[in-house]
Amino acid sequence: MSATTLRRILFTLVALFLVGPLIVVAGVSVNEQQSLTFPPQGFSLSWYGQIFTDPGWRSALVNSLLLAAGAATLAVLIALPLAWFLWRRIAPWANVFQLLGVAPFILPPVITALGFLTFWATVGAYGQPWTAAISHAIFFVTLPLVTLSLGFNSIDRSLVEAAATMGADDRTVLRTIVLPLILPYLISGFAFAFVLSLNEYIVAYMTVGFTMETLPIKIFNALRYGYTPTMAAVAVFFVVVAAVVFGLIARFGDLPKLLGALSGDDK
Repeated sequence: MSATTLRRILFTLVALFLVGPLIVVAGVSVNEQQSLTFPPQGFSLSWYGQIFTDPGWRSALVNSLLLAAGAATLAVLIALPLAWFLWRRIAPWANVFQLLGVAPFILPPVITALGFLTFWATVGAYGQPWTAAISHAIFFVTLPLVTLSLGFNSIDRSLVEAAATMGADDRTVLRTIVLPLILPYLISGFAFAFVLSLNEYIVAYMTVGFTMETLPIKIFNALRYGYTPTMAAVAVFFVVVAAVVFGLIARFGDLPKLLGALSGDDK
C-alpha cells in the first residue's frame, strides 16, 4: 500500500470522526416522532419550523441574533482604533495594549465569565441585556483585533506617506486609503465575532442569567423538561450559519490571508 493511499485513508477516517457527530445530530433533527432515534424513524422538518414558529424558540433566536450583531459591532469598534494605534505607533510599550486586547480570549471562558459576573453584580447592572453584548464584545475583541492587525500590516506604508506628503491628515488617510484596504479584514473580524457570539453560552448565562434567553440558554432550559429534536435542529442551524458566513468570506475574500497565512508574494 502506497504512502498516498495511506494518507487518503487517514484523511477519510479523520473526516468521518469529525463529521460523524453532526450526521447523528442532523439525523435526529428530522425524526418524525419526538425521539432520540438514529437512524431517524420517518422524516419531518417540523422541528426546524418550530425554531421560527414557536414563540419561545423564535424569541431566543431573535435575542441571539441581536446579541451577536451588537457584540460583533462593539468588538469591531473597540478593535479598530486599537489596531490603528498599534500600526501607527511602533514602540515596545504599545505591545501592552495588544496583550490587553487578546487577554480575554486567552483566559478560560469560565474565569472570564466569573469576572464579568462579579463586575456587573458590583455595579448593579446584572441581568441587563446590554451587559451581555458588552461582555461578548470584550470577550471576542481578539478576533477583529487579529484580522484588523493583519489588514493594517498588509498596507504599503508608502501610500500613507505619499498621502501625508500631499497634505492629507490622519482622518483623511484613514477614510480614503486605510479603510478601503482593510475592509475585508474588518468584515471577517465582524463575522468571526458574530458566529462565536451566536453560539456562546457561559458568558451570556453569567451576565444575564435567565432574564434573556438566547438559543444556547434556551436549549439548557428546555433540557430540564425533556428532549425534543428541536434542540438538534438548533445545533444544525448553528453549523449552517457558520458554514454560510465562513463560506461567503472564503468566496469573496482571501480566507487564508485573512487567517494570517502568507502568500508567495508576501514571503
